[in-house]
Amino acid sequence: MTVTENAVRGSAMPSEPDVTPAVLIERAKAMVPALVARQHETEQRTYYAEDTHQAFRDAGFYRITVPKRYGGYEFGFDTFLQIVMTLCRACPSTGWMYCLGAAHSLFAGSMFGEKAQAEIFSGGDFIAPLVNAPYGTARRAEDGGWILDGVWRYCSGAPYATHLIGNTVIAGDDANSPRRLLFIAPRDQWEMLDDWGGQLGLKGSGSHSIRISGGHIPDHFGIEINFEEISVTDGTPGRELHEHPQYGGAPASSMALEGAHIAVGMCQGALDAYTELMFSRTTILPPFLPRAEDPDFQLWYGKASGMIDAAETLVLAASRRWHELSEQPIGAFTPEEDLRIAITCREATELAWRAVDEILQPTAGSPAVREGTRLERIWRDLSTGRTHASSAVLLTTVANRGYAQLRLHSARR
Repeated sequence: MTVTENAVRGSAMPSEPDVTPAVLIERAKAMVPALVARQHETEQRTYYAEDTHQAFRDAGFYRITVPKRYGGYEFGFDTFLQIVMTLCRACPSTGWMYCLGAAHSLFAGSMFGEKAQAEIFSGGDFIAPLVNAPYGTARRAEDGGWILDGVWRYCSGAPYATHLIGNTVIAGDDANSPRRLLFIAPRDQWEMLDDWGGQLGLKGSGSHSIRISGGHIPDHFGIEINFEEISVTDGTPGRELHEHPQYGGAPASSMALEGAHIAVGMCQGALDAYTELMFSRTTILPPFLPRAEDPDFQLWYGKASGMIDAAETLVLAASRRWHELSEQPIGAFTPEEDLRIAITCREATELAWRAVDEILQPTAGSPAVREGTRLERIWRDLSTGRTHASSAVLLTTVANRGYAQLRLHSARR
C-alpha cells in the first residue's frame, strides 16, 4: 500500500460541532506562508504533500459541503470558495488540486439518491475529481450494477481521492446516439496513473489520469443522463434530503464559480509577488527610485489592482446570486440563470487574467519571470488553466450561444 493510499484510507476525523465558516477561512489564511514556500516542491512531486493533505483534513477542509446527516459541516458553498481563493493565492497548484477534488461533495450531495449518498459519504471526508468528458464504457453487470472500463484524464485531486465522478457511454448502444452514464466509483475500483507533471503549468495540481479495468459499481451509483443536460428546475434528490437549499443549486454554474475563484486567487498571488518587487526593485533609469515611488509603476500597479479587485467583486456577487437562486422555490434556478452566472464568472476570469498578462508580467522585468520565481510560476499556471475545456470551449462558445438563445426567447414573449 502506498503512502497516498494510507492517507486516503485513514480513519475519518469527527466533525467539530462548534466550528464556524470564519474559523475555517482563518485556518486557510494561516497556511499561506508554508504553501508559498513549498511551491517548487509541490511541482516536483506533482501534487501537494501528504502532511499538507493531513493539515487540510485536520482543518476540516474536506467536509465543508458534505451534508450534516453524514458528518459534514454543510456550510455554504461560498465558504468553500473563499478557502479555495485563499489557497490559490498562495500556491495555484495546491489550490487547484484541493478545489477540483473537494468541491464535488456538493454535486454528489445534490444529484445522487439517498442510498448512494449514505455509502458515498460514509468515510466523512470526501474527495472526488469530476470528469465531464465521456471516456470509456459501461455495461450492465449480472447483479444489475455496472461494469466500467476506460481511462479518465485530467482527474485533478486524484492522489488523495476517495472516489471518481465520471461520465461514460453505455456499451452496445447505437454509435450515433449512445446513452450516457454519470457514475461515481470508489477508490478501490480504480488506479491512478503516473502521468502528470509534464505540462507548462499546474504541474503540482495532481491532475493524473485514472484507469478503471472491469470496475464494478452498484446500480444506484449510476445515473443515465447526459451531464450537459442536467437541470434542477424540477428539483434534485439533495434538495429533498438536506436542510441547506444549496443541494438544489445548478451544477454548471457552481463549477464555473470554482474556476473563477481559482483564477482570481491566482491573480491575487501575482499581485502579491508584484508588490514585493515594488519595494525590492528600483527603476532602470536615473534617479533609480524604488518602484513604489515611481509614477509609471504606481500607474501600472493601480490599474492591475483595480482590475483584480473588480474581478473579485464579480465572483463574490456571482456566488451570492447562486445561493439566492438556490434558496428560492424549486424552479427558480432556470437554465438561463445557470448560464448567466457561468458567463459572469468567465468575464471575471478574463478581467483578472488581463491584469496579469497585460500589466504585471510585462512590467515586472525579466529577472522577475525567470524559471522558478513566483510570478513566472503563476503566469504558467494561469496560462495552463485557461486551456481547461470548460474555460476554453464551454464558457467562451457554448455558454454564450445558449444564454443568448434563452434570453432572446424570453425577450420575444
